[in-house]
Amino acid sequence: MKFAAALVLMVLMVLPAAARQSETLKIVTFGTSLTARGGWQEPLREALSACSGREVTIVNLAKAGMASDWGVTQTDKVLAERPDIVLVEFAVNDAALDRFLSLASSGANMEKIVTDLKAGDSKPAIHVMAMSPVSGLRGWIRPYLSQYEDRHAEIARKLGVGFIDHRPAWARLSADEIATAIADGTHPDPDTAGRVMLPGLMKALAGADCQAARTE
Repeated sequence: MKFAAALVLMVLMVLPAAARQSETLKIVTFGTSLTARGGWQEPLREALSACSGREVTIVNLAKAGMASDWGVTQTDKVLAERPDIVLVEFAVNDAALDRFLSLASSGANMEKIVTDLKAGDSKPAIHVMAMSPVSGLRGWIRPYLSQYEDRHAEIARKLGVGFIDHRPAWARLSADEIATAIADGTHPDPDTAGRVMLPGLMKALAGADCQAARTE
């Protein structure tokens, strides 16, 4: 009887931890067409699930053509998903000259987006991202893109959230590889995007023990 009681007590103590490990990890991706059409979400989902042993779901709430002034109106929809992690990027469209969105306005918008997301009940880990390079006409109308990306990085540091900088990974590709992968000058083909971006995403989201990192 004593052994049985001890066994029941042990099970009661262990089950909550096991249940927590089996909970689904939910990620919301949020931003421009670089996320809406990204193609990197499924490789990320598979890699995180494999390394953590947890079910991972990714909800893509990005929308092509949108900038951070749209983003500030959408944070309630993001938080309604009760995400564990939010990945957000808007610099590429904020920087377009035809958007007439100043660097100061872009920074203020990103600060509000991050602040509002941090206030969510699910206390998601938030990672602001700098994405892939632009070229051709689309690059020409974004002459200050790096300044917008750097401002968003500053906002992330200021507010104590993550910043995932994909620019160095893309820079390791040759000019010919980038021209092939980003044929229209802006949107990487999904396969290349997944291959190039996955290591940086995994480094940011998975710790040494392959548990998804949280920064509250």
